[in-house]
Parts: sequence; C-alpha cells; structure tokens
Amino acid sequence: MVHRIALVLLLALVTPVVSTAGVVTETVGATVSVGADDKVNINTAGLKDLMTLSGVGRSLAEKIVKYRDEHGNFKKPNDLRKVDGVGAALWEKNRERIVVK
Repeated sequence: MVHRIALVLLLALVTPVVSTAGVVTETVGATVSVGADDKVNINTAGLKDLMTLSGVGRSLAEKIVKYRDEHGNFKKPNDLRKVDGVGAALWEKNRERIVVK
C-alpha cells in the first residue's frame, strides 16, 4: 500500500501542469515558462520568455537582452521602448504584460 501511495505521489510530481490554453506552464524540476497571458519581468526574462510577448521574435528578444546587459536593468516598463525595434505599436500590444522588478 505504501508503495502505491509513493508511486502515485511520484507520478503527480513529474506530470506537467497544463493551462487552459494548452501550454505547459510548469514541470517539477524544470524552469517555469511564461504563458501567453502572464506578466514578463523584462529585467530577468530570458529569450524564451521575451518571445511570448506579441511581436517579439528571437532577433528582438536578443536585442532586448543585449540592451539590458549593456545598460543595466530597466527602471520602468516603458524603458523597453529604448531598445531598437521596440516601437509604439509593440509597446501598446504588450504594455499590460510587461513589468520591472
């Protein structure tokens, strides 16, 4: 009986949690990925998380990380507009999701 309980608990720990959008948002022992409606901290987000923002592909995500590495952390979310390639339209589409912590 104890072995069955342990097996059930082990299976529960390694089974991915799926959001209503069908995107895996968490797996125990792995990095938590940002979903399509989650906030993105532009001071800590990696390429994958930045690419969840509407209109941000790999190239622009790399520019954002490079800008952050060269200039330090963003002071406010709107500072993202200082990155070459981030214009008014991209900002407006994503402003509710972009945070600075």
